[in-house]
Amino acid sequence: MPRIPLIVLLLAVTAAVMPSSPTAQSPRIKALVGGTLIDGFGGAPIRNSVVIIDGERIREVGQAGTLPVPAGAEIISTEGMSVLPGLWDMHVHLMINGHADYEHWDKTYPAQFEPVIMPASAKQLLLAGVTSARDLGAPLEASISVRDRINAGKIPGPTLYVSGPFIQKKPYPGTELFRWGVADPGDARAKVKKLADAGVDCIKLIDQDQMTADEVAAVVDEAHKHGLMVVGHSHRPEEIRRGLAAGVDNFEHTGLSSAPEYPEDVMLAIRERTANMSRGPLFWTPTIEGLFNYEYLRDNPEQLDDPAWQLGLTPEIVADIRKSIAHPDRLPYFQLTAIRRPTLARKFKQLSDAGVVMLVGTDSGIPMKFHSSSTWRELDAWVNILGVPPMQAIRGATYWPSVAMKADKDVGTITPGKYADIIAVKGDVLRHIALLQRVDVVVRRGVRHK
Repeated sequence: MPRIPLIVLLLAVTAAVMPSSPTAQSPRIKALVGGTLIDGFGGAPIRNSVVIIDGERIREVGQAGTLPVPAGAEIISTEGMSVLPGLWDMHVHLMINGHADYEHWDKTYPAQFEPVIMPASAKQLLLAGVTSARDLGAPLEASISVRDRINAGKIPGPTLYVSGPFIQKKPYPGTELFRWGVADPGDARAKVKKLADAGVDCIKLIDQDQMTADEVAAVVDEAHKHGLMVVGHSHRPEEIRRGLAAGVDNFEHTGLSSAPEYPEDVMLAIRERTANMSRGPLFWTPTIEGLFNYEYLRDNPEQLDDPAWQLGLTPEIVADIRKSIAHPDRLPYFQLTAIRRPTLARKFKQLSDAGVVMLVGTDSGIPMKFHSSSTWRELDAWVNILGVPPMQAIRGATYWPSVAMKADKDVGTITPGKYADIIAVKGDVLRHIALLQRVDVVVRRGVRHK
């Protein structure tokens, strides 16, 4: 038997273990074979599953032995894995990457948002299994450009739904590039129309308790005229009251600082809204993982050295981020966290009991919250701290976000005809949700990225 040169063997092994390049030529037909399929609808998983992908879309779903794999298909073994729809993260900030000094970041890096920082954030999300994400609050042109470049296959990343700049009463000093103020109801409509005409996918409303009721109503009404959902900040009771009165579609955060629970009048208004089935679900994105895990991270900071969050960033940016989080215990951003944390379970339960539909979103990009790990940590907090059933948590990161963004005809479940946005991970995620921290297979629109 002839000897094979060592270098040839090494090259062959390297090719076998390296992630597939999204630009590499590969068969149009792919088959994911052998794993336990969690399709996103909430029913019993399908054992020994077979998912046939034809180009960008799913052709057939079945089981080994009954659904044949087409001749010539690229077979991707998912034996021993959980197979599920690609995850959504419904609250990310691609323009930031865990830096703890917003004022410094906002004046230092705007020129690098579009060419470097936002693409790096997008790639980190995708490799973490996030195939769809909602970016809330960034410069308009950069948001549109990065979204469209991903969709055109020019850069890797999740399918993005972007808001562009925040809408609020008055921008904070130095943030005018990505925060737009409104002077009156007419100006509010004009700003929303400008965003809609530019092609945003939703409107982000913040500090609406500083606006007049007419200004808030103008923002929401104009957005709805353009078919855009409105995502409302909900840190303070009056933000929620005004948002509910105006018809905000999706509230975010589990706020109210250290108050032990939501006021009864707020809960009454929420219950009245969720009882109105003709308006569809009231969505809520609690973004709680960072509040639960801060003290552990402060005392056990090893994850801050994870190279995954550095992917795509320049050495100078990485060094700057590292410097800003060198002393996690001293960060002003988190000084109230120890007081807020004990109130979270009660507030989460209030919202759940009132009938809101919870969506997984993380506020990824804020201090020490990295795009490479935020989403699985949020799921882990839901399941292992709050007791949410794993299947329900997974649907909060797959099916329900697609419904909220009116994209459920194309994504959100593993169904014939939908885009092939699929991930797979070794082990049983319904028993150990934290396995999602190491996603083994990532397919977005039929292209294997990992």
